Amino acid sequence: MTIPATMRALQQTSLDGPQDLRLIADAPVPEPHQGEVLVRVVAAGVNFADLSKAHGTFFGGPQPPYLAGFEAAGEVVAVGQGVDGLQPGARVVGVGDGAFAEYMILPAAAAMPIPPGWTEQEALGLIVNWPTALAALRPLGDLKADEVVLVHAAAGATGQAAVRLAKHYGARVIATASPGKRETVLGLGADHVLDSLSGDLAAEVMRLTDGCGADVVLESAGGSTFEASLTAAKRVTGRVVVYGLAGGDARISNWELVYKHQVHLIGLNLGALIQSAPQLFGEVMGELSALIGGGVITPGRPTAYDLADGPKVLGELQARATIGKLALLP
Repeated sequence: MTIPATMRALQQTSLDGPQDLRLIADAPVPEPHQGEVLVRVVAAGVNFADLSKAHGTFFGGPQPPYLAGFEAAGEVVAVGQGVDGLQPGARVVGVGDGAFAEYMILPAAAAMPIPPGWTEQEALGLIVNWPTALAALRPLGDLKADEVVLVHAAAGATGQAAVRLAKHYGARVIATASPGKRETVLGLGADHVLDSLSGDLAAEVMRLTDGCGADVVLESAGGSTFEASLTAAKRVTGRVVVYGLAGGDARISNWELVYKHQVHLIGLNLGALIQSAPQLFGEVMGELSALIGGGVITPGRPTAYDLADGPKVLGELQARATIGKLALLP
């Protein structure tokens, strides 16, 4: 196929938020270098990390102006030197820079083949949301059958994956979501859904667990919810896995860990996991592949929008007005 010189893309022009995302029509199509492939993007995934980058709170994030987005699925159209096993025509999903565009570069080693029979839209989440949920629950959260898991933001893409995986592994799931998303989360198998916008979450968790607390807490909310997560965790043996801060930064002191919140506090960043513990990440991806092969993980159903709607979609994500996986189509 003929690869054009320029393409449509969404460019972030400030660190003031997604309202400063602009659609441009003359972005240069990048060329793949050593170990890279050029992918024609069919569908790009929208994630909270896109918001963090747009606000300048993502550690080591890009400086504007930059092409936004990092998760995409599509067709390999060119390969750089030293690339083995991937040829033009291969369908892949992966993470790289500038996914909100018609073309993007992916590291060949990180490009995951799309499962047979899946579409590009359906494959979104396989390299971001599902691995995050699985890593949080299994190797880091050390989840065991019959334990109680508290999942925040359970209607989001990673939250939905976490609810489904936790139930698959035999856990009892207490989820949080806004009232309008309650039925969606119950449909995923959650045993209880608490209102994330009101009430004393920690007290409710304690009531539902006869005063014991949750064995594993998946904490992505941050802000004022972070305190509730720590309070809701089981004393001494409870594991709080922190992988997001959608509600803002939060603090805990060593005094609090000794005298108030005696819990196991675990930070999860997928990029750091890949870089610093590649064997562990490989085990997570191996388990993920087995779950796909066994039909536990089934094709996703993202809500898709045109690329030009990117600022609106990210604004709705920021306002917690969305459910499940979101996709932009170039």
